[in-house]
Amino acid sequence: MTKKDKLKFLTENEGVLNLIPIFVPRLFGQAGHRLRLYYDDYFALGTKRGTIKERWFSSVICANNGPDAAPDEGLSYVNTDDDAAHKISLKEFVDELGREIIGDYLFDKYGTWPMYSKFFDYEGPLFHHLHLGFDDAARVGKLGKPEAYYYPPQMNNYPGNFPHTYFGFSPEVTKEEVAARLADYTDRDIRITELSRAFRVQLGTGWYTPPGVLHAPGSFLTYEPQWNSDVNSVFENVTDGEIYGREFLDENLPEKDKNSVEKVMALLDWEKNVDPDYRKHYYREPVVIEDNEDYTEKWIVYGNDYVAAKELSVKPGKTAVIKDFSAYGCIIVQGWGKMQGHDCATATQLRFGQLSQDEFFVSSDRAEKGITIENRSACEPLVMLKHFPNNPEVPKKV
Repeated sequence: MTKKDKLKFLTENEGVLNLIPIFVPRLFGQAGHRLRLYYDDYFALGTKRGTIKERWFSSVICANNGPDAAPDEGLSYVNTDDDAAHKISLKEFVDELGREIIGDYLFDKYGTWPMYSKFFDYEGPLFHHLHLGFDDAARVGKLGKPEAYYYPPQMNNYPGNFPHTYFGFSPEVTKEEVAARLADYTDRDIRITELSRAFRVQLGTGWYTPPGVLHAPGSFLTYEPQWNSDVNSVFENVTDGEIYGREFLDENLPEKDKNSVEKVMALLDWEKNVDPDYRKHYYREPVVIEDNEDYTEKWIVYGNDYVAAKELSVKPGKTAVIKDFSAYGCIIVQGWGKMQGHDCATATQLRFGQLSQDEFFVSSDRAEKGITIENRSACEPLVMLKHFPNNPEVPKKV
C-alpha cells in the first residue's frame, strides 16, 4: 500500500484498525497458559525458543529476544483483508501517516507512537529485575522503560504458583548489603529477594513501576502498558529453580562497564527502591470516570508521566459512544458486539498465526469524535482494556 492507500484504508474503516495477535516466546520461566492460545501452540516457534508467555499489543518495536528471534518479533500488524499474507505493520502505518493516525498531540510530542502494552503470563514468579532509566539506556542506544501493571479478572482463572510481587528493598537495607550479594552473582544463590518486600496481588488493581526500581512480578497474568523499550538488568540469579548467568545482570551496560558491581548498582533509583511508603506512592486502585445505565469506564493506569489505560465495560444489550483524548490500542477481554461497525469478540481459543476480532487500534480523529460500541450479548458485559500514552486528561494521582 502507498501512503495514499493507507489513508484511504484508515478512512474506509472509520479510523479503526483490526490488529493481528502477536505472541512472543521467552526462554525463562514456565508458561501460565492463560493467553487463550491453543495448548499445543505454546511451542509454536520450537522448543529452542521456549514457551510463549506474552502477547504484545499496539507495538511499533521489536522484542529484545536473542539471536534466534525473527527481525520483526513483537511488532504489531494490521489485518488488511482477512488474509494474513497481506498484513502491514502498524509501524508502517504510523511512520507514513504520522499525525493523520496518531494526532497532533502525540506526533508533536513524540514523533511516533511511543508505547505498547502486553499480557505477560507466567506460572511462577519472574526474577527480581529493573528497567533502565532514560540516561542509562541511552548509553547503549536504547530508551528507558517505565511500565505499569493491571490484573484483569477476566484473564485470571487461577493465580499461578506465586501470586505476590516484590518491589525494591526493605527500607532499612543498605547499598553495601545489595552490592555484597551482587558480588557473589556467579558463585551461589544470592537470594536477593531476602532484602525485598512482597505484596499480594489483588485482581482489578495495579501498580506503576518507575525505571530503576527492582520488581519480581507474581504469577497472575498481567496487563502491562509500557514505553517503547525492552531493556532490563536481572538482579536475581536463581529464580524458581532456574539459573541466570552474569549476562542477564549487565547485558545493558557499555562493554567497558561489564562485570562491575558499582556500575550495576548505579542503575538503581535508590530512593524509590527503599521508599518506606512504596505502596502509598505506586499502588493503583481503579478510579471510576463514568458509571451509568449503559456503561462503566475506569482509569486503571494513571499517575505517571508516560503511560495510561482505561477499562471500559458496556452493559448487556447496551450501546455507548465513547470519546477519548488521543489514539489508543485496545484488547477485548469479555463479551462480543460491534465497534464502529467492526465485529469485535473476545478470543476463547486462538491458534498461532490466526486472525482475531479482539484487538484494535483507534486513530486520534476517531477517538476524539467518539467510537460507537454495541454490546450484542443479552447477559454479559463487553469489556475492553485501552492503552495509550499519558495526556492532560490522565489523573496525576489518586
